[in-house]
Amino acid sequence: MGFDLARRRLLSAVGAAGVAGALGLGASDAFAASGRPSSGSRGSSGSRRSAATIIHGGRVLTGLPYVPQQEAIAVGRDGKILAVGPASLVRRLAGRDTDFVDARGGTVMAGIIDAHAHCLEAGSRTLNPSLGNETFTVAALQAKLTEFLNASKDQEPDGWLVVEDWNPVGLPAGTETHHRILDALPTRRPIALRGSDAHNTWVNQRALELAKITSSTADPAGGRIVHDSAGAPSGLLKDTAQDIVEGVIPPPDRDTLLAAEAKALRQAASSGITTYMDAATRTEGLGTYADLADSDRLLQRVIPALRLDLDLIRDPKAALAYVDEQRAKYAEVPGLCFGTAKVFLDGVIENPAQSAALLEPYLDGHGRPTDNRGDLYVTSTEYGRLAAVLDRAGWQLHAHAIGDRAVRTALDGYEAAIRANGRRGNRHTIAHLQLVHPDDYRRFAPLGVVACMQLQWAMRDVWTVDALLPYIGPDRHRLMYPARSLERHGAALAGGSDWPVDPLDSFNQIRTAIDRKGDDGALYPEREGISRATSLRMHTAGSAHQLRIDRETGVLTPGRAADVIVLDRDVTRVPVKDITGTKVRLTLAGGRRVWDADQPGAPASATSFAARPASLASVHDRHAACGCQG
Repeated sequence: MGFDLARRRLLSAVGAAGVAGALGLGASDAFAASGRPSSGSRGSSGSRRSAATIIHGGRVLTGLPYVPQQEAIAVGRDGKILAVGPASLVRRLAGRDTDFVDARGGTVMAGIIDAHAHCLEAGSRTLNPSLGNETFTVAALQAKLTEFLNASKDQEPDGWLVVEDWNPVGLPAGTETHHRILDALPTRRPIALRGSDAHNTWVNQRALELAKITSSTADPAGGRIVHDSAGAPSGLLKDTAQDIVEGVIPPPDRDTLLAAEAKALRQAASSGITTYMDAATRTEGLGTYADLADSDRLLQRVIPALRLDLDLIRDPKAALAYVDEQRAKYAEVPGLCFGTAKVFLDGVIENPAQSAALLEPYLDGHGRPTDNRGDLYVTSTEYGRLAAVLDRAGWQLHAHAIGDRAVRTALDGYEAAIRANGRRGNRHTIAHLQLVHPDDYRRFAPLGVVACMQLQWAMRDVWTVDALLPYIGPDRHRLMYPARSLERHGAALAGGSDWPVDPLDSFNQIRTAIDRKGDDGALYPEREGISRATSLRMHTAGSAHQLRIDRETGVLTPGRAADVIVLDRDVTRVPVKDITGTKVRLTLAGGRRVWDADQPGAPASATSFAARPASLASVHDRHAACGCQG
């Protein structure tokens, strides 16, 4: 008996739940040992076992190591994968109304799972003018802002000018980000420049006055009001200090906001994203998701990471009550899956912010240590208490940690949770990980902690060189974004975009993780670059693992949700540099066609199956798949 025939018979016996799922040759009873489709799979348009969609003509990446590639995939009418396997066999699942998609030689793979994004913020940012994260001289910046003022003269004299994507490291070295620069503009309107890093906001004097920020205003917990040499507020607000001004900026019209959010979700679908974690969700964001779902504009599965402010972090019982309350209130929103809470442990590392918590001090730019080690917003003891309470209740923690001191604090907290509760498998996560002390690499795997990394940042540019190298020195600089070191020590890797901190480009993100090249060169690829297979995996199955939905999605096997994307090239074979530029031709989320490059303006379509396929409910409505207490 030949190997192929023996394997085929084994797969027929095991069915879709076993190894057959990996090869796609035995979706339950779809294929018999002879290779003929069963009677249940031969369907007319109404047959339960016929495929809604068959994708062929490309290289199908299953995402599993023992049979990594196949020829075709069939999507069932319930929004789940029906079969993956040889094209000749998969085609036998066609019915009279099956849609056939020719992949034209491109890759067919699991949808991108973005394990750390801010899609609602991406939508709302489009309502304001943008500086595009560009660098400016002071005069050029003032000229650009004057253009924005002239384009909105109807808002004089009191309407806010809110500008997105200001580059906090984009002015000439030594420039003080002082309100005087903004005060010199030809207006009395309040002005706020939101930093592209989401950790800095720069405002004029009028905005400070409306927010009632004076020299005597205390820094909020987790933030800082920067003062000038005279002791007056300079206009630069860091981290939670930004909220003081945000609280007095009028919100946009609700319908306008929802339209912008829906457009952002379509953009995410066009980038291949089928599931994402909203990395800092507040109550109002949950209401927005509910409204989007009600109007059938929620295209992806969303895991909201409920943001905990410092008052809740320091009162773990209150924190648990809060997250439980939010889950109960929004549990019935289709597409939302609860079970994650978000904590900010520090800020950002680049000059001039330097609010990331470091084990050793920042340097002064000339190699001399300063007395600044950054801002640690939560102590190890506080985080350990919070982690123990939430972990016991089945909640997962997702920690923002840029500096090595913040990373160690997170690891200590998760270790405390294990001491208190034993190993509960909640897959607590640390995001960003720009600096990790080498002694801590080995701690991730034993603690079951996931490393969620944004490796599009791992390249040479103004952020990683000009704004950083002189202030941390070459020894620490070589340790930045230690993806390969963490992988080598057994850490589970997941990928996130942090959109809109950067423009959304899933495949540029995947490429940079491999070669770590930017316009100004490469950032230690020989030390920390990862393989092509690892990068693809961390942005699909790795992220599914982090989000606790790996039994439902992240790989292409029968029975899992049909989260499938079709690409315009074979990303397994093109030169690494050409992975950037990859276009997504088709995106299916739970079998639903949410992006079609041939019809970019078309609404999301379920083709020949239900508008809300069963797979959407099975993944999220009762939360069983993501480990939540539904």
